[in-house]
Amino acid sequence: MAHIFTLLAGLGVFLFGVKELSDNMEKLANRRLKTLFRKSSKNPLVGVGIGALTTAIVQSSGLTTVMVIGFVNAGLMTLYQATAFIMGANIGTTITAQIAALDSFSITDYAIALVLFGMIISMAARKEKIKSLGYAVAGLGMIFVGLSLMTGSMESLKNDYEPTVNRLFSSVSNPFLLLLLGAAATALMQSSAAVTSILIAIAGSGVIIGNGGNSVLFIVLGSNIGSCVTSIISSFGANTEAKRAGLIHLMFNVFGCVIFFVLLVCWKDFMAVTFERWFANPEQQIAMFHTFFNIVCTALFLPLTKVFVALAGALVRDGKKSDGSFIDDRFLSAPTVAIDQANKETVRIADIAYNAMKEGFEGFVSKRTDDFEEITKKCSEVNELSKSLTEYLIRVSSHDLTVNDQKRISILHSNNSDVVRLAEIADNFIKYTSRAVREELSFSPGVLESLQEMFASFSRLYDLTRRARTEKDMKILPEVDAEEDRLDEYRRILVAGHIDRLNRGECTAASSGVFINLVSNIERAGDHLSFIAHTIEEVAMA
Repeated sequence: MAHIFTLLAGLGVFLFGVKELSDNMEKLANRRLKTLFRKSSKNPLVGVGIGALTTAIVQSSGLTTVMVIGFVNAGLMTLYQATAFIMGANIGTTITAQIAALDSFSITDYAIALVLFGMIISMAARKEKIKSLGYAVAGLGMIFVGLSLMTGSMESLKNDYEPTVNRLFSSVSNPFLLLLLGAAATALMQSSAAVTSILIAIAGSGVIIGNGGNSVLFIVLGSNIGSCVTSIISSFGANTEAKRAGLIHLMFNVFGCVIFFVLLVCWKDFMAVTFERWFANPEQQIAMFHTFFNIVCTALFLPLTKVFVALAGALVRDGKKSDGSFIDDRFLSAPTVAIDQANKETVRIADIAYNAMKEGFEGFVSKRTDDFEEITKKCSEVNELSKSLTEYLIRVSSHDLTVNDQKRISILHSNNSDVVRLAEIADNFIKYTSRAVREELSFSPGVLESLQEMFASFSRLYDLTRRARTEKDMKILPEVDAEEDRLDEYRRILVAGHIDRLNRGECTAASSGVFINLVSNIERAGDHLSFIAHTIEEVAMA
């Protein structure tokens, strides 16, 4: 009984080590991860390379595939590009099994020391990146500790209860049942790499699975099908294109497994004449087959990418379309990517608020009231989207973040508030127009022309702010400041001119409140844009 508990403990330590390695490698590579995804290319080979590299870094094909589905759902990646990424992710995930296979080189006694070495680094370090590096190293060491415990317990079980153990692992020899076993185990653990690594530990103890030969390979095939569960679940509730991306992941693995399943059933000594000859240890044989399977499937199916896309399109009919939002809970597993998406969403909301302001101002100048409903709708949309963005940022904040990411979230909260103020000003424009129409207030052509010049200055300021925010270019800030100063000057001149006209009896007192409030609102909106633009300085200092 003690051997079984040791086996389970080893499995727990192994899975915890994989998670620690994955989480901390993700923190270390977060910005690089974002850069890699930005480099999505129309060249499928580049997409495969990026998908493989990203997954090898973060040690999780599930994470990569879920993020790919998120990008497709947001309309930032085409299905054609996503297919290549998914194929690459399947190759990258095999790195975990390759690490586990290193146990066959008798380096475990040294590798387990990485736990202590990593913890010393993390405890002594002050910088978060060094701490994360230490935890990643400790996680790698724990993988070997887990493997050592599992292998040792299996050897002890075999020695103490050899007939029982052999019967247990040879009781299932039907290739189809072995395939289902691999799929079910992977769906439960949500990691094909973990299942393959466990097989490596079992093989390392000398236990024979099934009737030997190709038997263990059927479980590896099944694990690749089971790994699709994460992406399929992730596509629930997403738009049509994202559902198709999840289906493509499933089709890629199922079609590949069918081809290899038939090959292994027909070629019963495949393992004996290939991997058993090429590699000395069972651990290496399993790890290499896992990598070989995914590379061969990618080579076979990559030229058929358009066929996969077309087939997914035929199987998943058009339905829910993207609402244009950049934020998606699928990105929460990679906080830096999630924050980058939240930044894009902030700009999108700001565009809606600016358009509402522009339409509201134009309505005031022309005394047009038929746009009120559309402007009010945009203002409400800004408020709803702002609330969703705030809730999203709170969810991102619940993750273990770097100081820089915490600062970026704080800045986005501030930007979000400024954008909402723009929508409120747009709503004010409606009120000013309504009053001007109701009370039949009139303004001279010269005054209206000056107001239009002021709003044109505001529009230039918005364009500059948008550029500074999206490009993170501090060289634009002097232009922002100059335009904001120009707005202040417009307000001073227009208000002084209006008061002068009042004193001369050229304007009515009734129009005074509307005019001064309108001018002040435009100037105040310029202040909010200036605040947004200058937050890029805070990001640079974080």
